[in-house]
Amino acid sequence: MLIFLNSFREAMAPYLELSDFELVSLLGDGDVCAFREIYERYNSLLFAYAFRKLQDKEEARDVVQEVFAGLWNNRSNFILKTTLSGYLYKCVLNKVLNIFRHKEFGRQYIESLRHIMDSGSVSMERMIAEKDIVSIIEREIAALPPRMQQVFDLRRKEYLSNKEIAVRLDISEHTVATQMKKALKVLRLKLGALFFIIFICF
Repeated sequence: MLIFLNSFREAMAPYLELSDFELVSLLGDGDVCAFREIYERYNSLLFAYAFRKLQDKEEARDVVQEVFAGLWNNRSNFILKTTLSGYLYKCVLNKVLNIFRHKEFGRQYIESLRHIMDSGSVSMERMIAEKDIVSIIEREIAALPPRMQQVFDLRRKEYLSNKEIAVRLDISEHTVATQMKKALKVLRLKLGALFFIIFICF
């Protein structure tokens, strides 16, 4: 067994130095080791990405496995037109959006995000740099007036209804609705196209 593992490590070693484009080229020829290296590079990252969106480990794991299965099954016809990371993240996001759709999450926002992705107005590289995006989002939310921020965070983080927020904060439902509407307007103006990504993915 030890000999087998050592042989496997030796076989994989050259692939560690290859670029994503080189791996994709080898993948097209059916190179299993190239596929294995792609999997090792991106499996954990894609799982973490999917889990942040779905908050369900099994669903996230299934999404990532489907993406890799699709990559392998279509290897002979696969043409990389962007970065491999961008392609994989977009595949995961598309599957996440399909799950949201099946669960009847805000169709309007899903379609808006798809339009943004298709039009190229937000690059996948920018979406992948999530730490930077989250930082931007949190900074703009933190800049909202205190009451407006409180209402928005209760909706965003705890998924409370207007009635539940009103009870929690001891204010009227009308005030909650007004504050939420104002918060969305402010964020839409400040963040532009990223606004829809915020509402769906963060």
